[in-house]
Amino acid sequence: MQMGRTVLGIVAGLVAMWLVTMGVEMAGHALYPPPPGLDPRDPAQVAQVMAAMPTGAFALLVLAWTLGAFTGAAVAARIAFHANAAAIAIGLVVMTGVVAMIVMVPDHPTWVAALGLLLPVPAALLAARLFARPRKGLPKL
Repeated sequence: MQMGRTVLGIVAGLVAMWLVTMGVEMAGHALYPPPPGLDPRDPAQVAQVMAAMPTGAFALLVLAWTLGAFTGAAVAARIAFHANAAAIAIGLVVMTGVVAMIVMVPDHPTWVAALGLLLPVPAALLAARLFARPRKGLPKL
C-alpha cells in the first residue's frame, strides 16, 4: 500500500511537472518568439538563434524547470507515503531533461545548464517539506 501511494504520487507529480514546465516554456516562447522559418533540425540556425536570444528567455527556461520540479514534487509529496523519495524522483527527471537539452542543443549558456542541474532537486525537496502529508504515529523529539 505504501509503495503504491509513492508510485501514484510520482506519476501524478510527473504529469504536474510536465504541465507546469510546458506552460512556462510556452509563455517564454510567446514573450520571446523564435524567428519565423526556423528549422530546429538545422544546427547552424539553432546556434544563430541561441546567440541572439535575450537573457530573459533563458531565465524563463530555468524558471520553467525549477517551477516544474517544485510543483511536480509538491503533488508527488502530497500523495506519496515516501514524500522525499517521490520529490527526489521528480527532481531527477527534470535534471535528466536538462542533460538531454545540453546534449541535443549544446549552445545554451553555461549558467543555464548549471542552474538547470543545480536547482531542481533542492526545489523538489523544499516542496516535499512544505506539502508532505503529516504521518500519524509517535511525535518527533
